[in-house]
Amino acid sequence: MGSTVKVYGMTMSTATARVLTALEEKEASYELVLVNLKTGEHKQPDHLARNPFGQVPAFEDGSLMLFESRAVARYVAKKYDSGTDLLRSGEAEEAALVDVWFDVEANHFDPPTSAISFQYIIVPIFFGGVPDEKVVEENAAKLEKVLDVYEERLSKSKYLAGDSFSLADLSHLPYTYNLMKTPKASLITSRPHVNAWWEAISSRPSFQKVAAGMTLGG
Repeated sequence: MGSTVKVYGMTMSTATARVLTALEEKEASYELVLVNLKTGEHKQPDHLARNPFGQVPAFEDGSLMLFESRAVARYVAKKYDSGTDLLRSGEAEEAALVDVWFDVEANHFDPPTSAISFQYIIVPIFFGGVPDEKVVEENAAKLEKVLDVYEERLSKSKYLAGDSFSLADLSHLPYTYNLMKTPKASLITSRPHVNAWWEAISSRPSFQKVAAGMTLGG
């Protein structure tokens, strides 16, 4: 099978968590190599050689080095035959919907959700500041509209691309997990179909294992 892939990152990182969850779903062997964000290790030459943007994760598979967590997760989904069929590649229409909702996560869901999480989680702990409630409310209003679309979609299917868990659902896990720790968790819980979807995807053993490491200590 070749050498074990390496993920250079930090478990508290949402992007690292995305890749690790994909690997867990595919039942793949991997080694997590800690890159300490708190000490700025991600901006040092060794890591910049892996990810020129100085971010995590970086992903090493033999001579192949990848970065950008969504691209890495897609690669993992394609590479391994074992585990969950995250791309639904046997069915063209469902596979297309995986791509659609994977892009929706990146372009519509992630920006407001990450902004809210940054204010409530990163600002107090890393910078000793207080959340900017104006920024929070502006992004909560944006996320409300996005989640209304999700509520409609999830009223018709259990998962975003259909009746099977896919990469589209998986990609939402890390930032939704953080959002649920904030005062804006009601954006999820107040929408019955979105909330049922969240409970279903977040209870998967793959993410439960990864989420256990999503603390500010690791």
